[in-house]
Amino acid sequence: MIERICGLCSHSHTTCYTQVIEEILDVEAPPRAEFIRTIIAELERIHSHSLWIGLAAHEIGFDTLFMYVWRDREIIMDLLELISGKRIHHSMNTIGGVDRDIAPEIINRTKKGLESFKERMEYYRKIGTTERTVLKRTAQIGILHPGDAIALCAVGPTLRASGIKHDVRADDPYIAYDEIPFNVITYDGCDVLSRLLTRFDEVLESVNIIRYALDHLPEGKTRVKVRRWVPEGEAIGRVEAPRGELIHYAKTDGTTKPNRYKVRTPTLGNLPSVCEMLIGGYIADIPIVLAGIDPCFACADRMIFIEESKDKRWVWSGEELRRHAKEWHQKESSPP
Repeated sequence: MIERICGLCSHSHTTCYTQVIEEILDVEAPPRAEFIRTIIAELERIHSHSLWIGLAAHEIGFDTLFMYVWRDREIIMDLLELISGKRIHHSMNTIGGVDRDIAPEIINRTKKGLESFKERMEYYRKIGTTERTVLKRTAQIGILHPGDAIALCAVGPTLRASGIKHDVRADDPYIAYDEIPFNVITYDGCDVLSRLLTRFDEVLESVNIIRYALDHLPEGKTRVKVRRWVPEGEAIGRVEAPRGELIHYAKTDGTTKPNRYKVRTPTLGNLPSVCEMLIGGYIADIPIVLAGIDPCFACADRMIFIEESKDKRWVWSGEELRRHAKEWHQKESSPP
């Protein structure tokens, strides 16, 4: 269920989830599993950023670039399928490690695929910095100054494109990021062009991270056994999903199901900044400015339940709804 919060960030969500539960269980995944988690995380980042670059080109009417980027994105999709057996929901993470290992022949094929993809992405980056169509529609569009980015709690490439060097992978390393050298990409243009360039460079940086992880993949097992019953406790996990900082919170009560689970997705953090970016802009720029944060509205969905009667109106939170549902179930299942 956690994996299906988002298609593009499915591995990010399960990584955050497994970290939270492993902390409560007081277990650590083996080093090899941590490196494999990192490899999948960076392949997912490349996949997400590539998809966004294509969509950004589409929003400004550059459909040729859109189709070319999505064609080459299939290289990454094939690599994810090669490693995990699946293109979208990879199902690699499990509490205590990963579900599949990476064989030597897969390592060689992955490196070749990355080399081909990097060459194409460097070409597209050149287009993004020289093509007049792109520059006219992205430079000085959707301005988000550093102070506003911080005040409005922007995250991920949206924040880093405003010159703020914040990345959970570097600031609070998890899985294998404390063992792999990499650069945190920032630009200070504070516009859509800077968000485009940030993602271009992050894709190239992700290629380097994956290469390093494959070359230094530790030997050993890929998972440890854990008990089914999770002890009472609570924990918070953070990861740098492709769109930015992702937060999971879990509270357990000693059973096989969490007592409470909350998720704060990057899109929810970035939406307030869009209001600032649109001030003083043109209506024609709204699509690319909104697309600039790479929104996932499914991730940002929240529900509230309202019940109305003739005299009263109730607004139920999720917790209240569960309590009422439990009371109703007990009433219906009790003997006459």
